[in-house]
Amino acid sequence: MTRTDDNRRPLASRQTGWAAAMTRRLAATSITPNQISIASMVFAALAGAAFWVAGMSHDLFSRALLLTAAAACCQLRLLCNLFDGMVAVEAGKSAPDGGFWNEFPDRVSDLFILAGIGYGIGSPALGWAAVALAILTAYVRELGRGCGLPADFSGPMAKPQRMALVTVAALASILEPLWNGHNGLLLIALWLVALGSGLTVVRRSWRIVKALRQS
Repeated sequence: MTRTDDNRRPLASRQTGWAAAMTRRLAATSITPNQISIASMVFAALAGAAFWVAGMSHDLFSRALLLTAAAACCQLRLLCNLFDGMVAVEAGKSAPDGGFWNEFPDRVSDLFILAGIGYGIGSPALGWAAVALAILTAYVRELGRGCGLPADFSGPMAKPQRMALVTVAALASILEPLWNGHNGLLLIALWLVALGSGLTVVRRSWRIVKALRQS
């Protein structure tokens, strides 16, 4: 199975000049789309580890550096998610196993990041709940495709929204010492990810049922 447009998230950034230029540069190298997908898991693991250590740290400087690194790695994960597909499709470097590497790293990346936040703020159960619900959003999307429907990337808490939320929460958490706070913003963000992902699951499921009933 190769990567095709029927299971690609619609992204405005894919149409930008900088993305096209970077895709050309990557395509001119020996780097494969699958390697870019694997790199996304590496960045996610680094983000999760940074969140974990930052949550337990009471040294303001170290915590700020770790939270900044976590936010940066979350965005680097998204960039890998952007360029693996662009190099595969736009640059014509897709591989027979591309379908696997297009999906599997995303699920692992969500696990690393959300569980890392949960352990860092002392709420591992909430972290794993967020992981389960985030993965369930992808399962429902693929379930819809298995029923012959187009891929549904609707939110309110799809992957881009999850990563945007935790990135903003990470950077905002650097300022928490100003009001004697510690991990409160990350706790709120993790709750929002869990609840928003649950709502996304319900919404996508209802859209599948509705579409099948009308077919």
